[in-house]
Amino acid sequence: MSLLLKTSFVLITCAPLLSQQTVSPPAETQSNPQVKEQEAPQQTPPSAPQNPPKPESGPSTTPRPLKDQAWEVLRSGASADKPADRAAAVHATGLIPNDPQARKMAETGIKDEAAEVRSAAAAALGEMRARQSISKLKTATEDKDPAVALAAAHALLLLNDDAGYEVYYEVLTGERKTGKGLLAQAAEYKDPKKLAEVGFHEALGFIPFGSLGWSALKMVKKGDTSPARAAAATVLAKDRDPKTTEALVNAVGDKNWVVRAAALEALAMRGNPAVLGTVDLYLSDEEGEVKYTAAATALRLIAIKRSKTTAKPKKN
Repeated sequence: MSLLLKTSFVLITCAPLLSQQTVSPPAETQSNPQVKEQEAPQQTPPSAPQNPPKPESGPSTTPRPLKDQAWEVLRSGASADKPADRAAAVHATGLIPNDPQARKMAETGIKDEAAEVRSAAAAALGEMRARQSISKLKTATEDKDPAVALAAAHALLLLNDDAGYEVYYEVLTGERKTGKGLLAQAAEYKDPKKLAEVGFHEALGFIPFGSLGWSALKMVKKGDTSPARAAAATVLAKDRDPKTTEALVNAVGDKNWVVRAAALEALAMRGNPAVLGTVDLYLSDEEGEVKYTAAATALRLIAIKRSKTTAKPKKN
């Protein structure tokens, strides 16, 4: 527990590093007006980050709507051959609340043959607050893989369903209150080293390293500040200062994919559709975690933009 608290403290206190190492926008775009948090028709969007990924070349055709492109990216990732790609795409759906298509994609992932995909799907259902999926999450708490069971349990607690406590009770005591559950029989619970690893993995969801989780942890090397900057981006999602939006837009162009993904997720949580032009550039990022997060971010911001448009009062 002390290790986790120390990890949380280090990550949070490293937030100022974000402003020190983000990529500055190109010189020709630095004169653009600063982004304003309240969207307006005449508002100039934030400047694009430096060196965005180049779109894939192809026949000259009329560009498809951003929404269609974003869904295609997510569907492609969710059905990819590599489990890591499927997990990243499915987990990104957690950024899209109140969307039946995103929920069904996550529900499909929770039945995947790969444990990392099932775990990502369970986490996504919790993050999107999919109460319609509670029964599927309860079934997932019986998964033989501890990471999946714990992810499902945490999701249930996010949905205010106390059934999630059963898994944590089993982790503590070795058995469930109901007498059911095979979790304690898993190899991870017979090997103290593996148990500690699972605990640290799951604890990442409770600190400002957020949904990047285990993939980001494996990227950490001595002297690498990217996890701290990613954590800072996550924390800054709640800072309403327009300058922070500009800083996050610049961070999307960071050379490290962990920072790029965290910055995109932060922009999604801020809910400012003015950054859609920047998000669009990263649908073709070479890193799956980044392009899937960009796709989910685009869909979330498009929905917010539409809701603001329909909410405007009609003129007499």
